[in-house]
Amino acid sequence: MDAQVLHQPNRLAAFISRLRSNETLFGVILAIIVGVIAGFGAVVFWQLIKWVSWLFFSGGATIFEPLGKYYVVLLPVIGGLLIGPIIYFLAREAKGDGIPDTIEAIAIKGGRIRWLVTPIKVLASSICIGSGGSVGREGPIVQIGASAGSTLGGFFHLSDEWLKTLALCGVAGGISATFNAPLAGIIFALEVIAGRFITPRFGYIVISSVAANVIARIFLFTEANPTSFVVPQYELVSYWEILPYALLGVIIAFVAAGFIRFFFKVEDIFARIRIPDYLKPALGGLIIGIIGLYYPQVFGVGYGEHYISGGAFVETAVVEQALAGNILPVTLAVVLILKIVATSITLGSGGSGGVFAPSLVVGSLLGGLFGSGVHTLFPENTAFSGAYALVGMGAFFAVVVRAPITTIIILFEITMNYSLILPLLTAVVIGTIIAHYFFKEGIYTASLLKKGIDIRQLEQTIPMKMVTVAEIMTRNFPSVPPTMPVTELVTKLKRSGHHGFPVVDEGGDLVGCVTLTDVESALVGGSHEELTVDNISTKSVMTAYPDQYIHDVLVKIGVDVGRIPVVDRDNPRKLVGVLRRHDIVSAYSKIVTGKRLRAPTQP
Repeated sequence: MDAQVLHQPNRLAAFISRLRSNETLFGVILAIIVGVIAGFGAVVFWQLIKWVSWLFFSGGATIFEPLGKYYVVLLPVIGGLLIGPIIYFLAREAKGDGIPDTIEAIAIKGGRIRWLVTPIKVLASSICIGSGGSVGREGPIVQIGASAGSTLGGFFHLSDEWLKTLALCGVAGGISATFNAPLAGIIFALEVIAGRFITPRFGYIVISSVAANVIARIFLFTEANPTSFVVPQYELVSYWEILPYALLGVIIAFVAAGFIRFFFKVEDIFARIRIPDYLKPALGGLIIGIIGLYYPQVFGVGYGEHYISGGAFVETAVVEQALAGNILPVTLAVVLILKIVATSITLGSGGSGGVFAPSLVVGSLLGGLFGSGVHTLFPENTAFSGAYALVGMGAFFAVVVRAPITTIIILFEITMNYSLILPLLTAVVIGTIIAHYFFKEGIYTASLLKKGIDIRQLEQTIPMKMVTVAEIMTRNFPSVPPTMPVTELVTKLKRSGHHGFPVVDEGGDLVGCVTLTDVESALVGGSHEELTVDNISTKSVMTAYPDQYIHDVLVKIGVDVGRIPVVDRDNPRKLVGVLRRHDIVSAYSKIVTGKRLRAPTQP
């Protein structure tokens, strides 16, 4: 019995080893696991926010009953006092939105995200949102999903490329589960996080998004409640109505640019305040509490189920009211301004949450306000204000984040209504183009620029970060055995024109490399007739893997190496090709001139 127990770990290790021998199958299994984790992460996070909200708004109404309605001022302060030390002392990556940190991790850190980020982000964001912080849950769930994928990849000691892929799987799964929008999750991961739509492991991201969506549909969504918020069905009343939608895009460009500038200005102001960083969320919470006392619409996510002052539970929020056209224009204008202020203060002071949901809220309010005026002037030729609120919601988010494709896909999946696609396209394109002249970066990439990280410049100056070794390596490069006499090697070098060969033994294992320099050194001042390749070759050689990006290989090895043996990641002695300097130069030339590389194949 004891022997059987002792052998169980070995059996598990052998089973995992067999799975890893089939990269595709192993990748599918990992993608499903990450998707399931992201799906359950969204479910748990959603429920935790609801519970914390009940604890603060309902429980707080009882505990602070002598204060009457004024008790809500204290709630964000208490929340700030709790999350400040948690973030400051345990995981500072949990501060703020989380999406810029995820972009940074995938772009320049090899997809590595600390495992501690996940529990700390869940806890801190739940407290921040539940206590009234004006932030969303989408940014945190993106970071949570990416952290889960990165941690799983790290557990199996996978390559940087796999860590990046699994992190993107977690991102796609998080958005998919949050909005019940699997396609939008995929596009968001590629457009916003990866910054490109072409990835060698696209299929795994799709699988993860679907897996997360299945979990979300089981536990979060029903046929009666299929999306995160209720969206009435609107349509284009007249093709002439494209003109006011175009004007809405122009207005959104100016407001979005102002929002981004104001956001970072508030962040700078809090950075200059001379109090400990772990106390700043409480200071920001005090301001939020005062605003929320008079305009509670600024509290929390801004859509869906939540608790309000006095502890009452409601199923809709300000976004649903704007989409239904049930808010007065004056209220729309005031809450629009205060939501921008509240969101900037919550995150600028060190709170934890995302700008995804606040962007949707501000956009819906701005669109609703504009739509109210248009419909008043042209009641028979324009839709109700709710239609403009829907288009404004999507266009504002697209401009702030610079994610036009994600926006179009996510609104289509949420509404399942194609009628407003034309107005949405019009507002999104016009808004994005105009906003670019006032603020070239979206809010996520602008956050990274403040830290000195220019993602776009990295992509422009290092195009080889998009090319894997397998795409450009020479697969049938000649090799020599260690027993070959040096005299025969000299002849082979002359006839082939190569300056070196990998050395492979009788079993097909890589045992070293031999170069023209090695031969010249051996021939200087001595007899060489009895020398073999084994006597002069370099035994310890640097190697590359087929799934590595060329940029990562160059950073690790350098550009002075003429040829690099490429070996199987699971069997580092199995030679699968050679990466030559000529291969790298040729690939770079093709990329900068827009030519197509050959498709990578399994070695």
